[in-house]
Amino acid sequence: MPHQPVSPAKLSFARSLRREMTEAEDRLWHELRDRRLDRIKFRRQVPLGKYIADFVCLEAGLIIEVDGSQHAESDSDRIRKAELKARGFRILRFWNDDVLKDLNAVCDTIITYVRDTSLQPWR
Repeated sequence: MPHQPVSPAKLSFARSLRREMTEAEDRLWHELRDRRLDRIKFRRQVPLGKYIADFVCLEAGLIIEVDGSQHAESDSDRIRKAELKARGFRILRFWNDDVLKDLNAVCDTIITYVRDTSLQPWR
């Protein structure tokens, strides 16, 4: 995926999101950072076009989003998903509760999707 320039404002916003992660994002990042999860490289709060993805594995074209209930069936999320899919990404979404209550299952699912790029997320 070709690198595209990112505005200074977008970079600044991404940095602020890194500093102010939710509890669920922070817990998941603890597992993903420094290739801790099955030696897979992840980045966090990554600007992609006009959006910022929570976590990205560029090698697998996989975005991991950790959401609260405010994202349930949102029109803006559907548009965002379509635009990111058009850029070649698959988007795997987890609810905050999933991450907080069953982190091992979340991590196992992420490994499966990274290792099998033919899998398409369920929601």
